[in-house]
Amino acid sequence: MNTDEGINPLDLAREVEDLGIESIFLPDHSHVPVRRSAVYGGPRGIFPDSPGDMPREYYRNRDQLVTLAAMGAVTSTLKLGTGVCVVVQRDPIQLAKELASIDEMSSGRLLFGVGAGAPWNIEEMSNHGTDVRTRTALMRERIEAIRTIWTAEQAEFHGTHVDFDPIFSWPKPSRTPHPPILMGGDGPTVLDRVLAHADGWMPGHLDETFDGLEDRIVELRERATACGRDPIEVTIYLGRITHIEEYIRMGADRVVFTLPTGPVEETRMFLATVADLARQTV
Repeated sequence: MNTDEGINPLDLAREVEDLGIESIFLPDHSHVPVRRSAVYGGPRGIFPDSPGDMPREYYRNRDQLVTLAAMGAVTSTLKLGTGVCVVVQRDPIQLAKELASIDEMSSGRLLFGVGAGAPWNIEEMSNHGTDVRTRTALMRERIEAIRTIWTAEQAEFHGTHVDFDPIFSWPKPSRTPHPPILMGGDGPTVLDRVLAHADGWMPGHLDETFDGLEDRIVELRERATACGRDPIEVTIYLGRITHIEEYIRMGADRVVFTLPTGPVEETRMFLATVADLARQTV
């Protein structure tokens, strides 16, 4: 986790790149409300031992985009991922500029993972003026507005939740036509959102079961072929080192492991393990 209690993120970025690891993804929480309406257990009880508030890492984390920009400045090949960017809590015009700036300054190394936020996160979203009931529709429109800003000289967007007349906005991303958009989530309609709004799928592997994940990867790629799209990249998020062989067998293109916040030496040992796995699976 990208917190002020763990390894310095610039040292981390340099070390990850030196080890030959392809990418680093940072989480996105602006804050954690002190008073919450329900005890936090997360999806499928991912943090079953958590007290009533969210885990410490969720409110000690640095800003996602500021940190990625800094990481890009001290590396040259490391891909910089948002894992995920909660776009329903960020202004789309400003977000488009921030992301494009990171991609342009890093020579096209941004991976834009997106998400709508989870319903157990209602208080955080509400503090940003976001209605949890319409968050998915809001996310879709903000993604399309950002894509328009990235690709059009005079960008305009007119939707239910996002509406603006023609604007100029630079820089444009270095990547053509834009950085890959990776749709987070594993709900029943997520594949529809991937095919309509994204370049890749980033499902989270939150427990020891796979819940038909392999079948859904097959379905996604069959549907992409049927509608004339190139193969869609699949990134397993919150992956487990013990399941790396299963991920490979299922056809995952990338696996993102959670880096625990802890002493620097423990962090370095974990990174070395991930680097060894990467070398073995190339």
